[in-house]
Amino acid sequence: MTAITAIHTRAGRLLAGLLLLATALAASLSLGQTNLAPTTLMAALTAFDPSNTQHLIVADSRLPRAVIAGLVGAALAVAGALMQALTRNPLASPAIFGVNAGAVFAIVVASTVLTVSALSQLLWVGLAGAFGAALLVFGLGSAGDRGPSPLRLVLAGAAVSALFMAFTQALLVTNQQGLDSVLFWLAGSVAGRSLDMVYPTLPLLLPALALSLTLGRAINLLASGDQVAQGLGQNVVGLKLLLGVLVVCLAGTAVALAGNVGFVGLIVPHMVRSWLGTDHRWLLSGSAVFGAALVLMADTLGRFLIMPQEIPVGVMTALIGTPVFILLARRGLNHG
Repeated sequence: MTAITAIHTRAGRLLAGLLLLATALAASLSLGQTNLAPTTLMAALTAFDPSNTQHLIVADSRLPRAVIAGLVGAALAVAGALMQALTRNPLASPAIFGVNAGAVFAIVVASTVLTVSALSQLLWVGLAGAFGAALLVFGLGSAGDRGPSPLRLVLAGAAVSALFMAFTQALLVTNQQGLDSVLFWLAGSVAGRSLDMVYPTLPLLLPALALSLTLGRAINLLASGDQVAQGLGQNVVGLKLLLGVLVVCLAGTAVALAGNVGFVGLIVPHMVRSWLGTDHRWLLSGSAVFGAALVLMADTLGRFLIMPQEIPVGVMTALIGTPVFILLARRGLNHG
């Protein structure tokens, strides 16, 4: 296969991913306890009538839910691809930096100890907890004369995550009343949010996502080894630090918006590699597209399995991701 043919093939597959994303978005806006016809959906989006109940369903519930699901999926998948490149570990995910555990712990503390209940306030609390946990992991993984290394960061992340989860469980056991207020963050959910929660995160989320998509060539050099990358003029230390900051920005914002939505950052980059190859110039864009599509489809499917109740999207991604993770782990062991 020539280089031009490979580019055309990847472009076609990425376009197929965009079509899948558009289909998932349309399904998310249309399907639920009240199914909406395509004409009704288009009218709600282009000629909104506040007196029309179906238009209100789209504007007040499904559109914010779909936007958040898409952003969360794209952010987590790109963060996962960056994390796997940074640690050179194909089974790495953003949770290695303690982002999920730190955000959830901060939210539980704010809800149970400080009695904070407003979603907009808990959003910033979760984001602060994610950054705090990541800084702690980086500090522990960098301690000593040798500085940070992928293995030390992974070990520090596992320890910090376990510690924060233990603290979280202890707080919830001693304060049962606080459980309901943080349950959707523990399970991972995009329901009940409004676009007002999204707007404050966009100045952090969108630049981090855009910058990540421009780093494909630099990450390709990094994958060839630190010495080779340095020989080709790459600032390896600066790039690794930048990747770590981007992972925290993307995953921290996603967790603050939707809670503990697992497996997206782990399985989507692997799926995209099998579809688009290992070139990060394509891998990062593909991860954003397919990550958004996966979370949208998981959220939509969760509305139907136990109707009239809904399964949180974090539970759905775990149901999808667990067998995929087991398959990836078995392949890794077989090739180890």
